[in-house]
Parts: sequence; C-alpha cells; structure tokens
Amino acid sequence: MQRRPAAFNANAKEALLDADLQRALGAAEAGFGVKRRKAITGLPEFDALCDQATAIKDHVLDHLDIYLERFETQVFASGGMVHWCEDAEQARQIILKLCQSVNAKMVTKGKSMVSEEIGLNPFLEANTIHPVETDLGEYIIQLADEPPSHIIGPALHKTKDQVSALFHEHHPAIGYPDRLEEGEALVGEARAILRQKYLQADVGITGANFLIAETGSTVIVTNEGNGDMTQIFPRMHIVIASIEKIVPTLEDAATLLRVLARSATGQEMSVYTTFSTGPKRRNDADGPEQFHVVLLDNGRSELLGGSQRDILRCIRCGACMNNCPVYMAAGGHAYGATYMGPMGSVLTPNLTGLKQAQALPFASSFCGKCESVCPMRIPLPRLMRELRSDAHAARITPVRERFWLALWSWVAQRPELYHALTRIGLGVLRLLGRGRGRFRWLPLAGGWTATRDFPAPQGKSFMAQWAKQKRPGA
Repeated sequence: MQRRPAAFNANAKEALLDADLQRALGAAEAGFGVKRRKAITGLPEFDALCDQATAIKDHVLDHLDIYLERFETQVFASGGMVHWCEDAEQARQIILKLCQSVNAKMVTKGKSMVSEEIGLNPFLEANTIHPVETDLGEYIIQLADEPPSHIIGPALHKTKDQVSALFHEHHPAIGYPDRLEEGEALVGEARAILRQKYLQADVGITGANFLIAETGSTVIVTNEGNGDMTQIFPRMHIVIASIEKIVPTLEDAATLLRVLARSATGQEMSVYTTFSTGPKRRNDADGPEQFHVVLLDNGRSELLGGSQRDILRCIRCGACMNNCPVYMAAGGHAYGATYMGPMGSVLTPNLTGLKQAQALPFASSFCGKCESVCPMRIPLPRLMRELRSDAHAARITPVRERFWLALWSWVAQRPELYHALTRIGLGVLRLLGRGRGRFRWLPLAGGWTATRDFPAPQGKSFMAQWAKQKRPGA
C-alpha cells in the first residue's frame, strides 16, 4: 500500500466508501472515548498531572542537549552503547551493522513508530534479515503488507473477519490449516506462532516511550508482554528512539506514565511497563548480552527553535486522533504518512517538508477537540493554522484556492463592501431556499454540499442583528 500525504483528499474519499473501514472506525471511536472519560473521571488530579507533564517536557526541550548527554553517560556506565543518527539512512545503516555483527538472520520487533519512520523492515528484508513484528496489531498489518493506521492500534482499521481471512491466507503454510473465527482463538494462534520466533531471533528491536537521563534506562509500555520477550531472549537488544523521548528522572517518567495510559487506552496503567537498563549482568537470570540505543534526530533539532516546537511534547498517546472527526471518518491510511491524525498533520510536514505534505494541515475541521484532549497541552489547531499560512505564503497550495482566498481577503478588508455583499447574498439565498429551507447544491460550495445540506438563511446576519441591538432604544 503506497499512499502519499499530498493525496489526502483522494485517499479520504476512497476511505469513506469502504464499508469495512467505516465499521472498524465506528467501533474504535466509541470504545476509546468511553474508556478515556471513565479513566479521567476516576483521577481528580488528572489536569494537574497534565500541567506537570507539560512542564517536564518543556524543561527538557529547553535543555535537550544536557539531558541527552547525561543519558549517554548513564547508558555507557551500565554497559550499553549509544549511537547518534542525524537521519533515517544513518539509523538504518547502524542497525544493519549491529545485526550483521552477530550474524542475525531473524529479528523480533516490538512496536515502534520510529522504525516505521525510517522504513526499517523493508530495509532489513532487502539485506536478507527477516523482521518479525510481535505486537499483535503490528503482526496483523505485517501479514497484510500495510503500514499502521493508528499510533496505538496499528490494525484498528481491520475487522475481525478480515483478520480471520488474513490468518487463513498465511498460516496454513506453517502448520495451521483451519480458519478460525473467534477473537480469542485468533489471538491464541498468533501467540503460538510468535512464541517460536522469540526463541529463534538473534536480535530484538524495540522502541521507547521514554528515555530516562538519570539512569540511562529505556521505558516501553505494552499490553501483551511481547516487548519484554523481544528484548530478553535474543543476544542483542536494540532500542530505536527519537531524541525528544528523553525525561530527566524516574519520578518524571512516573508522572508521564500516569497520563499516557489514561489518554491512550483508558487504562490506569498499561499491563506491562518495562524499564531496561544496560545488558545482562553477571548474576542476572536472563537478558541480552549487548544493549544498544539508536538515537534519531531526523529533523527534530530544527524544530527546537521555531514556533512548531510544541509538537515535540507529544507522547504518542493517540488521544488527538481518537477524538478527531476527520481521522475517525477517513482512517489513518488516508494521511499517507507514518504519523496520522492531528499530531501527524503537524509533525509530518515538519519532518518531510511542507511541499510534500501540504494537504495534511488542511485535514482538520478546527473543532478544537484534539487540543482539548491532548494531555501535553499541544495547541494543535494553532500549529496547523501556521502551516496553512506557510503553505499559502510559499505558494504551494492550489492556484484556485489562493485566488478565492485572496478575493475574500480583499473584500473582507473593505467593511462597507463586505456588509453590502453579505446582505445581497443572504437575501438571494433566503429567496431561493424558501421552499425547502436548505440547499443540496450551491455554486462554489460543492465540498460542503457533497456530504451535507446547506441551510438556507432564516433571518439577518449576525453583524446586522448585533448592530441593531447596540443602537439606542433597540
């Protein structure tokens, strides 16, 4: 599945016609919303924790170099290694060399959006190393040869019947001939298959929710335990993470963990929260012989000094997309990028360039729900507005769009003309819509009327009513 951010509008139209996708999104929207509200209601100090978490991340971004160096020092002290990568290619090459150093033929992988960002799986496969995704959702989309459609629910777009068909297509060749229909049976079959992979893997690769400068530890949260087995059984554990994942102390990590699970899945805590510090020690019963952390910049340093810096506070909880009407109508694949939803509409243009992703900041109704549910207080609508403005200033938006906005701007700067045209327009629309009270088609408004009726005006404009109310004796 190859989709591009620039094709968002076409992708979204296709998604709206996909009945299976719409069923899957409808179920997800109801589930995420109810669970999040229940979890937050049960924690009266949630807003205060969000303020603390925001302050922690702002402090880190102000002193990112200091905490990254401190983290590196602690990783070395615990027997691990840190590898600094400016871009995706450098990260891929370092991971490849590490895998080749132990003659790896198979690697198991925990869930990692950064590995998706750098295109790690196809790169390893091209170099005769077989990556196996161990998160159930990631395993499903790997079989389907698709990218994740959600940050925390990679296979959120799949129905149970689709997963059943997918397993029946791939599993008979490895000794599982029967088509299973029930969810519990499907999970059991995947578990049995993956259990052997953990034992066969030479290298385990995980992401990191947080990197702790105080101890040199990495933190992952999962609900399946796959992350633990991915890093414990192989001889080498590689952590791939972006530089903004750093937090100063264990206490700071605990604060962020308290808001992460509640915002993501509506849990008080994820089932597994795993802290990893260095390789196996002499008296340890298990663990990797080598521990490596690959730190990726890939454009993030450039964000630090600009107006878009707030997006670096993101902890990848997915709350913004769980509550976004655009995402919940179109799904994650419509965005054509690693990061989707409102946070992706900000992060992707900043990482890949606005020219390649200029459609994404416009993929929002600006209802403000994303900002209201973000535990890190990221002003997503403002950041998208800035990107929209930048796109217009750079003249990379469609010519027709720029023409009509320029015309509207010219009229809006002339109040008398603007109010006169408004009165005329309202009068004409009121007259034409008198019979039905609504329009199913209007010139220049096809984007609206293609999916909903346009109500006919029922009275005077707001400005006219306001002016009348302000007049003495009104």
